[in-house]
Amino acid sequence: SPLKFPCVFPIKAMGKSNCKLDMIVVEIVRRHVPDLGEGAIKTRASRTGNYLSVTATITATSREQLDAIYPDLVDCEAVIMAR
Repeated sequence: SPLKFPCVFPIKAMGKSNCKLDMIVVEIVRRHVPDLGEGAIKTRASRTGNYLSVTATITATSREQLDAIYPDLVDCEAVIMAR
């Protein structure tokens, strides 16, 4: 992996804006990053307001940690895409 751990890493999830996606993403990411701070979450609505992107900027400690977060996000019905 070209990443050097620990490192600051943004995790982005997208979904419908009417499902409290921000709270869902925070709950999922906190399973793997318990010390996730309030300022670590940024949201952005689509131009039409139908979709929401949520970016959680974490301090990743390992590749395994990142590899565990993404499947949890993708398995969530509210998340359309995670990257």
